[in-house]
Amino acid sequence: MSTYSEDHKKFLKRLKREKIIITVFQILIVVLFLVFWQLLGNYKLINTFLSSSPKRVIETIGKLLVDGSLYKHISITLYEVFLSFLISVAIGLIVATILWSKPILSKILDPYLTILNSLPKVALGPLIIIWVGASMNSIIFMSLMISTFITIINIYNGFISTDKSYITLLRSLKASKAQIFMKVILPSNYKNIISALKINVSMNLIGVIMGELLVSKSGLGYLIMYGSQVFNIDLVITSVVILGIISYLMYFIIYKFEIRKDKY
Repeated sequence: MSTYSEDHKKFLKRLKREKIIITVFQILIVVLFLVFWQLLGNYKLINTFLSSSPKRVIETIGKLLVDGSLYKHISITLYEVFLSFLISVAIGLIVATILWSKPILSKILDPYLTILNSLPKVALGPLIIIWVGASMNSIIFMSLMISTFITIINIYNGFISTDKSYITLLRSLKASKAQIFMKVILPSNYKNIISALKINVSMNLIGVIMGELLVSKSGLGYLIMYGSQVFNIDLVITSVVILGIISYLMYFIIYKFEIRKDKY
């Protein structure tokens, strides 16, 4: 026999129906966009040489699959994104924790974090190449420059915004700073950290592509640069579409962690 009341059952049904509606409309928007884009090309309302079309994108993907280069370029970009993502998240959590535990240090470093975060990282590209070398290291470094500071700021702001009443309660019970951090700060900031990771995904992807545009001879950023140089717009658009899919999949993985936590 069900332990749920009728009102609760109706509430769950409404949530399920709302989720289905959201998913259907999300898919519908993409489908309608692709259909509209293809129709504009079919009826010559847009120049497909300059804007490509879904059909030409699929054909380009097929060509890349046939010559075996698609997996190579995707795997290189994914490796760079995941590596820079993991490093930036680790640095972000560690530095944010240190700043939370040392308020004086956070006040000293706060303006510098803001300045470093606002610097135009692309303008530093030539310097990064000189410092690190024209290799994958430059790409990872560029990605870290773009993502790390915003990660530190977002996570730290969440830490200091934690409800003070919980902290006061633990302090009254003689809890150490480490215990307060593990029992209150981290659990209270789970969603904030997840939100920071969502932002970090896009920042890392942007950083990697910028780095590949500067120094890489492989990867999706390289395909975009090469396609623009030889005026192969189909290759450029195809690479951008693949990047969009990768970005969505990474976002979806993090989102799954978020809703899994909500279930418990």
